[in-house]
Amino acid sequence: MKRRSLLKFGSMSGALAIAGQLPISKAQAADTGPIKVGVLHSLSGTMAISETSLKDTALMTIAQINASGGVLGRQLEPVVVDPASNWPLFAEKARQLISQDKVAVTFGCWTSVSRKSVLPVFEELNGLLFYPVQYEGEEMSRNVFYTGAAPNQQAIPATEYLMSKEGGGAKRFFLLGTDYVYPRTTNKILRAFLHSKGVKDDDIQEVYTPFGHADYQTIVANIKTFSQGGKTCVISTVNGDSNVPFYKELGNRGLKATDVPVVAFSVGEEELRGIDTKPLVGNLAAWNYFMSLKNPENTKFKAMFADWVKKNNLPGGDKRVTNDPMEATFVGIHMWKQAAEKAKSVDVDKVRVAMVGQKFAAPSGFTLEMDGNHHLHKPVMIGEVRADGQFNVVWRTKTAIRAQPWSPYIPGNESKPDVVSSIPDFLRRRRVA
Repeated sequence: MKRRSLLKFGSMSGALAIAGQLPISKAQAADTGPIKVGVLHSLSGTMAISETSLKDTALMTIAQINASGGVLGRQLEPVVVDPASNWPLFAEKARQLISQDKVAVTFGCWTSVSRKSVLPVFEELNGLLFYPVQYEGEEMSRNVFYTGAAPNQQAIPATEYLMSKEGGGAKRFFLLGTDYVYPRTTNKILRAFLHSKGVKDDDIQEVYTPFGHADYQTIVANIKTFSQGGKTCVISTVNGDSNVPFYKELGNRGLKATDVPVVAFSVGEEELRGIDTKPLVGNLAAWNYFMSLKNPENTKFKAMFADWVKKNNLPGGDKRVTNDPMEATFVGIHMWKQAAEKAKSVDVDKVRVAMVGQKFAAPSGFTLEMDGNHHLHKPVMIGEVRADGQFNVVWRTKTAIRAQPWSPYIPGNESKPDVVSSIPDFLRRRRVA
């Protein structure tokens, strides 16, 4: 279904929900008893390495809110489901959460293919999804709040950094990704961006591997060969547990960051926790938060998570870490709470309007704000891998950056409008139809 049709349908669904014709309306209208909240993350399969910590963070944050009185005087009741890294199952579980469990909001998904799988369900049933991971942009739904980074808040600044003198002056770019929506679309944007900077196709190479891919010997050998043509960097959009064998193979081949730096968009502290990072020192990751940041909000966030892990005897114990999507999950849940209290309701249509303009002092050390385009203003940071699996921040923006979901580097995007939640549906339909 095309974006325009989805937005029209989303507006129609909102009107029907208000009229009481969709199953979600009854749950949202109830003003007594617990408020059910969906947690939709893969706890098994290839993405469990990344998503399990987001489930843990969601439960921690819900417990924190409940301990302080809940939302509108009511306790939150988490409903946790496991789509098992199975993209069609994400849609089935989303429908279950909204139609059967009657959740007021859902926090979940990691990959773009999982988000795109559930999107028609949330728009059909007028549910509300908070999506906490960086993604390729090219989407704005009335039923989704995007608390991860858009390309101009991660991919583009990271590539500019690599091309700069400070970042090593890269001239050749090896784009390595998992074979699905996010890496392919992000690399399409990056290829167009590199063309705008005068980089030729001969100096760009794209390679994709399936989810769960484990043999990177040939690919790393090709990276080494490609790098002989000039100053080269690897831009990695590899997702899930494939990162472990990829980084291990870099170490096995002796491919050091001083020779060919790797900047990753989907590798953080959690993915590095299971491997020897000493051979990877100096490689990079681009995020909007790192665990190593020193500020009062991050100190509290890390201590809270460490306490939650210990209290619940979670796997990994004192070796557990925090990372960017965990921070985005934490911020999103708190912003939803603030919006519900401002709206004096957990009704999706009322919360949607109240979300715009919400602010929260985040563990990144910045006060983040929700824009009318349903994306957060976020700082951009580039971190360098340390021997202990943490990151030293080597570059950051001075302020939080407004997300630009529609990349100007893709032809035809120049005139695409933002979705402003606070205007009436009939005006919005006129604007975006």
